[in-house]
Amino acid sequence: MTFKEYQEHALTTANDDRPLEFYHRVLGLVGESGEIAEKVKKLIRDGDGDPTQLDKKDITKELGDVLWYIATIADYLDITLEDVARTNVEKLADRKSRNTLKGSGDNR
Repeated sequence: MTFKEYQEHALTTANDDRPLEFYHRVLGLVGESGEIAEKVKKLIRDGDGDPTQLDKKDITKELGDVLWYIATIADYLDITLEDVARTNVEKLADRKSRNTLKGSGDNR
């Protein structure tokens, strides 16, 4: 499945009728990301923090929820998921070429 195909499928389950839909999606993204963080926290709390001990089916579902929110937020802003991916890869390649992958700041 391509990013375009995924984004089109994701949008079939998005609700654009709510007046605050953009904010709903952004907060949903944060919430779903937090669910992943919570699972990792419990992995550290209850075990040795070995990521191979995570339930792959469960994490796959949570990552899918994150992806859904990213795809629908991008669409809400008239951005394709392909553009998001391309821009990110180009940004990281540029940082690598300038040896600035490490460090902080958005524009390094």
